[in-house]
Amino acid sequence: MSAFNTSREIAASVDEVFAAFNDAERMARWWGPAGFTNTFHAFEFETGGRWVCTMHAPHGGNPENESVFELVEPPGLADVSGAKVVIRHLSQPLYRLTIELTHSGNGTIVTWSQVFDDAEVAKRIAKIVIPANEQNLDRLTAEVLK
Repeated sequence: MSAFNTSREIAASVDEVFAAFNDAERMARWWGPAGFTNTFHAFEFETGGRWVCTMHAPHGGNPENESVFELVEPPGLADVSGAKVVIRHLSQPLYRLTIELTHSGNGTIVTWSQVFDDAEVAKRIAKIVIPANEQNLDRLTAEVLK
């Protein structure tokens, strides 16, 4: 298994959810598992833009992360129903995260698909990744609804 998929419905519009990605200060507040904080060094939220941050773990450790936004499709584009963000993580472990925001009857469905380059790495860290992705969506939901 190299892919981890989850989704969440948030009682807010696609525009409201996308705004939590589009704003570096807001994203720094919610990005990562429970208890993590972030320092962003670069945040070019556009297709091809760089994203460099230090994540500060609650019990020590400050992993450095470098990514590129492979695709940023904001709400309102004629060819997009909702919005989409694709992040290519360039630091270890290597993965591609595809986040889709789609209109639902009650707000927005956030679909989160994380595909690791190395299936063995994914298998080894699955017990961390699966709850971490859920916590990330918990934090996104809290940020959007506050």
